[in-house]
Amino acid sequence: MLKAQEAFSGFSVNDLQRAKEFYSGKLGIKVNEENGLLGLEVGGGKPLLVYPKENHRPATFTVLNFPVDDIEQEVADLKKRGIRFESYNMPDIKTDPDGIFRGPGPKIAWFKDPAGNILSVL
Repeated sequence: MLKAQEAFSGFSVNDLQRAKEFYSGKLGIKVNEENGLLGLEVGGGKPLLVYPKENHRPATFTVLNFPVDDIEQEVADLKKRGIRFESYNMPDIKTDPDGIFRGPGPKIAWFKDPAGNILSVL
């Protein structure tokens, strides 16, 4: 049987150094680099694996969600650090001028890492 408590997740990027600078510098996440891979300390006991892939294609879905206490404040803080939030105007998903989707469901704002992977705060 697989041991779920030992499982971990990961995703690819096209430039490991740019990813390291983004996740540690812009987002303030503790990043470990070992054997040509990054481990993001995002909670849950196991680091999230970020690996280089030469023919990387950005995910077309959200690969990492960050729960926050105050989304408006977090969006404002991230914008000050140079994060650009995605703007959506689709029938089911419309974001406001701050880039925040306000329901139904949780408030959420999406942004991308340097490799184009979609991340969110909610």
